[in-house]
Amino acid sequence: MRQRTYLSPTLRDIPADAEIKSHQLMLRAGLIRQTASGIYSYLPLGKRVLKKVEEIIRKEMDATGAQEVLMPAIQPAELWEESGRLGAYGPELMRLQDRHERDFVLGATHEEVITSLVRDDIKSYKKLPVNVYQIQTKYRDERRPRFGVLRSREFIMKDAYSFDTSKEGLDESYKAMYEAYKRIFSKCGLDFRAVEADSGAIGGTDTHEFMVLSEIGEDTIAYSDASDFAANIEIAPVKAVSANHNEQRVLDVEKKETPNVKTIEEVTAFLNVDATQTIKSLLFMIDEEPVLILVRGDHEVNEIKISHLYPGAQSIELATIAQTNEYLGCEPGFIGPLQVKDITIIADHSVQTIVNGICGANDKDYHYINVNVERDVSELKYADIRFIQEGDPSPDGKGTIRFARGIEVGHVFKLGTKYSEALGASFLNEQGKAEPMIMGCYGIGVSRTVAAIVEQNHDENGIVWPKEVSPFDLHLISINMKDDTQSQLGEQLYSQLREMNYDVLYDDRPERAGVKFKDSDLFGLPIRIAIGKRAAEQIVEVKVRATGEMLEVKIDELESTIKQLIEK
Repeated sequence: MRQRTYLSPTLRDIPADAEIKSHQLMLRAGLIRQTASGIYSYLPLGKRVLKKVEEIIRKEMDATGAQEVLMPAIQPAELWEESGRLGAYGPELMRLQDRHERDFVLGATHEEVITSLVRDDIKSYKKLPVNVYQIQTKYRDERRPRFGVLRSREFIMKDAYSFDTSKEGLDESYKAMYEAYKRIFSKCGLDFRAVEADSGAIGGTDTHEFMVLSEIGEDTIAYSDASDFAANIEIAPVKAVSANHNEQRVLDVEKKETPNVKTIEEVTAFLNVDATQTIKSLLFMIDEEPVLILVRGDHEVNEIKISHLYPGAQSIELATIAQTNEYLGCEPGFIGPLQVKDITIIADHSVQTIVNGICGANDKDYHYINVNVERDVSELKYADIRFIQEGDPSPDGKGTIRFARGIEVGHVFKLGTKYSEALGASFLNEQGKAEPMIMGCYGIGVSRTVAAIVEQNHDENGIVWPKEVSPFDLHLISINMKDDTQSQLGEQLYSQLREMNYDVLYDDRPERAGVKFKDSDLFGLPIRIAIGKRAAEQIVEVKVRATGEMLEVKIDELESTIKQLIEK
């Protein structure tokens, strides 16, 4: 491709609204341009990278036996009504009407459409299992689009859906997708982790996120420093530590006046104790029923874990001040578990280890000291309901928990029969009896993956593309197009390199050398070949973008040199 006519507008200055490196560099290198908030056009360089990533995805998906389809972006709202998600999905779902005032949605995901397709065309176990996928634009009305294409309102996604006759079949489909995803992200040159995750609005169980490690990631990964354990902090289990009360004398409960002392910080300062000695009490309303939650004072309640204890709950919210007064007789800040009746009490396992602890007395300006929940609280349930912390033992018993930030680029779910039952997707088994199909769902954010690659692969001068996803293999530059020797050698090499099946971007612009080199570093193609003052000697300068290595190479040795550098 000749750069003189190539649509690759570069920017010297960092755009004011671009907060992170991938957004800045994708704009500066001319990969994308913003059309509206959270909506981007991909220019030729960006489109080529997308195509490279898509090719990697297609190859690995096809290798598993998955079949590519293309489903409509506009979906009938009644399908979402059948699944029960039309109202539950929230304001992120874009809705519209046609000229006949029929309701439609713009596809944020395609569980409903694919389930209805398979429902109508597959009736027998003999046609199962089947796995279909597509690469298509998705739409979500993000409240706050940010970070360029990492969080946008229109994005490109690969979504796949498996249909099996048994849970064992689903396990096999899930494993095949999980392994394919590992190969895909490895081939994209990414440093990533597969982590246990929460299924969120899509539903289902046994789900993993594929996280690209990055300081700008919006998710926190909890991982072991001595094993392969990794999980999203939202669902990472906490290993229960056995209580050992033998070393301390258990004292009698006392009620202490604590005027205007509400927060854990205020309690620890007023009573001169460590936060690990305190019990934090929070009243939740779960489907309008009060539930008192207890965690250690230095820990935080994890509402996702609470929701897993109440899988059918429609609402889980902190009680209001009025509700707290109604059920516990005082305002938040002074509530606790002692002498509480007719209210479910759930404590985190760590609360069981507290000896002579401190909690609210359900009386304004008072707290109890010397509280031991095993002795002082009846009908208490224990569960893992807190966020894991750095320094905690790893749940697998190997090593200690550390934290890292991550960008989610892929997610795999075991959906089970959530959608097949709602939409009537069943098959006839060997006995002729109808059973619901057992589904899995597997997504990759293609445009997010491109941004994540840039986020991990750049330096102060621009992007440094891994060779597998680079928009071109080689950047050929004639430094001075007014020099006939340089321009003629440029034309000669451009033809020869293309005949060798290399993708070549040829900078034949009448620009200064400094401009060409800056643009070349910004584009970040793996190898640059510069034709300069030694053109008459049939010598060119070769630079490896990733390492900065520079070589002077004779033309008759150029092919072997490029081959060696690419294969490194």
